[in-house]
Amino acid sequence: MKIKIFTVFTLLFFVSITATAHNQTAKQQINETIDAWHKAAAEANFDLYFKMMTADAIFIGTDATEYWSVAAFKTFAKPFFDLGKTWRFTSLERNVYVSKSGETAWFDELLDTQMKICRGSGVLVKVGELWKIQHYVLSMTIPNDNVKAVVAIKTTLENLVTESIKSQK
Repeated sequence: MKIKIFTVFTLLFFVSITATAHNQTAKQQINETIDAWHKAAAEANFDLYFKMMTADAIFIGTDATEYWSVAAFKTFAKPFFDLGKTWRFTSLERNVYVSKSGETAWFDELLDTQMKICRGSGVLVKVGELWKIQHYVLSMTIPNDNVKAVVAIKTTLENLVTESIKSQK
């Protein structure tokens, strides 16, 4: 009986170690994917940038009107890539989480950008052996002490956006 219990615990221990190692490998691959995606944008590499996204990807930008399918985002972004006037996002810190199935991951990151610190978050899915970005949200951070001033700046325009959205319902 003691041998069976020992065997079961030994197997569980090795399964746990293997799962942890697999999870760490996935996280490393995901970090490399996101870093390469940001680098492709910084280098104005249009094909590589969009190859790293799924065909049904969504990109949500900082403006309330920026909700793009990957096709619409390509159309928006192409002139910037063609002129080499893209964006440079460098991760300051990132948290990555992998589903138990190992097929889906999500992350959040603080970014150093031309807009100062921004926050990015997203979802990646495993496509074959590659991780691809399926959903990305970019947000500007606002220090709490400056929220009133920022709200004052954006109120007029965003009231129009709000009314437009409400009128479409």
